[in-house]
Amino acid sequence: MAMLRMAVFIILVAFAYNYYRSKNKNKLAVLEGVPDDVYDYVVIGAGSAGSVLAARLSEDKDSKVLLIEAGGHYDESENFHIPLLWTLSQKTKYDWEFYTEPQTQSSQGLKDKRAFWPRGKVLGGTSILNAMQYTRGSPFDFDEWKAAGCEGWGYEDVLPYFLKAEDIQITELETSKYHSKGGPLAVSNGHITPLTDVFTRAGQELGYNVTDYNGEDQEGFSIVQKTIRNGVRSSTGLEYLGRANGRQNLHISINTLATKIEVINKRAVGVFYIKDSKKRYVKARKEIILSAGAVNSPHLLMLSGIGPEKHLKEMNIPLVANLPVGENLQDHEMVFLFSDINKPFSVTVDMATSFWNLAKYYLFGEGPLAYAGLDGSAFLHLDKTQKGKTYPDIQIIFFSFLFRDNIFNFNDVLAEELLEKDGFKHGFTTDICLTRPKSKGRITLKSKDPFDYPKIDSGYLTDKADIKTFLGGIRIWEKLTTTKAFQDLGVNINQIQKKFCSQHKYRSDEYWECFVRHSALTEYHHSGTCKMGAANNPTAVVDPELKVKGIQGLRVADASIFPNVTSGNTNAPVIMVAEKAADMILGIDTVDKFRSE
Repeated sequence: MAMLRMAVFIILVAFAYNYYRSKNKNKLAVLEGVPDDVYDYVVIGAGSAGSVLAARLSEDKDSKVLLIEAGGHYDESENFHIPLLWTLSQKTKYDWEFYTEPQTQSSQGLKDKRAFWPRGKVLGGTSILNAMQYTRGSPFDFDEWKAAGCEGWGYEDVLPYFLKAEDIQITELETSKYHSKGGPLAVSNGHITPLTDVFTRAGQELGYNVTDYNGEDQEGFSIVQKTIRNGVRSSTGLEYLGRANGRQNLHISINTLATKIEVINKRAVGVFYIKDSKKRYVKARKEIILSAGAVNSPHLLMLSGIGPEKHLKEMNIPLVANLPVGENLQDHEMVFLFSDINKPFSVTVDMATSFWNLAKYYLFGEGPLAYAGLDGSAFLHLDKTQKGKTYPDIQIIFFSFLFRDNIFNFNDVLAEELLEKDGFKHGFTTDICLTRPKSKGRITLKSKDPFDYPKIDSGYLTDKADIKTFLGGIRIWEKLTTTKAFQDLGVNINQIQKKFCSQHKYRSDEYWECFVRHSALTEYHHSGTCKMGAANNPTAVVDPELKVKGIQGLRVADASIFPNVTSGNTNAPVIMVAEKAADMILGIDTVDKFRSE
């Protein structure tokens, strides 16, 4: 029997190899040596935005494009592509592994009171590490951008770029005017446990609709839409760069760290970088596009002399442009509420790794490994009279499992009280998240050494209004636990009575505030640090064409340009920004057909 199992295992590994090679197409070609001396466009950062930009810019055969990525190739680990294994790449060499400065109002139950911020350091960037929820945000988010002076960024302006990027895999949405087929990015909604239906039934019991949160009305309960194609993560590296594979005018340089953008006479002309332990330089004939993310983009700008004058003087960096780089840092915070259940409905370790589920995945791309484990989602207003008038206040995500591994930087006390010990107990995790937090932070330099990470002051919960919103979301969760759908699972709210807040009466406002200030975590949606705004807006770093103010030949295109964080997961809006930026840079309009739909 043991020999038979071994033989079957070997066969499965062979199938796995062939499966991934077929899904990943041919290995994406990258530069073997160093880049050429001159390119038309130099894109810094091959993440969710940079991969899109490089692929789109290289569609112009007359443009020579260089894409610089500090990390490695997405082909280096199978874990990148298996949806359920999304946490395994964190705290590896493929993760920048940032930590915030110690906080006073939040993160009180985290080690050293510092929040852990994983960021992808690999082709595909954080689209390789994230949990794959596809959320565009509320139409009110983008109309707010436009009203604040970001002309061309209203919902009607950006929707065509969402449609251009999308390849909807959900049959009932294929004819929706809010979705489209044929784009690079797969969007599917498969799920593998009965819990998804339980979540939506519970919402309906409270009077909410089941909706398409990327459609006409964001509010309501939904099955999560995910960037997964046939059981494989639909990352921007795989989907955009993979499609561009073999273009002679696109060079991709991995393990290449950009250290400074050279600006001469107020024009960005080139990039200093380190590759193979040597300092090198590349010149850009037309433009440099910075797509390194909400942490690394402001970091590189400040290292290049573009940032707050006083701070750069303190760092002994010559001033090139006095701009509020690093300010306006925004992020969604979330709090986890864990629930045991009395039915075998959830994803457990033994279920996910069973012989048959492994076979199902490696042979057919199906089963627990083919999904991310977050199956239900809801966007809700605390004041129901505001529905249809503004963006929702909270997002709820339902994970069909209990978290076991401490990927959150919980201290020993919280890890002991909150996390499942062995991973074999049935239950689910409810994530309460603020969609539009009032608290803001900032990013500054520790030194002018490019190898020193910047200082990240998250500013979490420094505005009391965020606590009030969290409490409103938790009160909705309390009501959900009383629904028949949840009670039939044996959900017991007393499970969240924890010792670390025992000085307060359980379920009082004071208790929940204590719980939030100790255990709230990043939702991984860092944004806003190179804010977009009107040319005369003193708080803006880039204008509505994403050009760095006062500097020619330099743009920023990633989550750092968000004036305000969008309502929900930010990966889809980042991809939209990159799609729109490519059209701006090339001076073309590729989305006219989507406007007519």
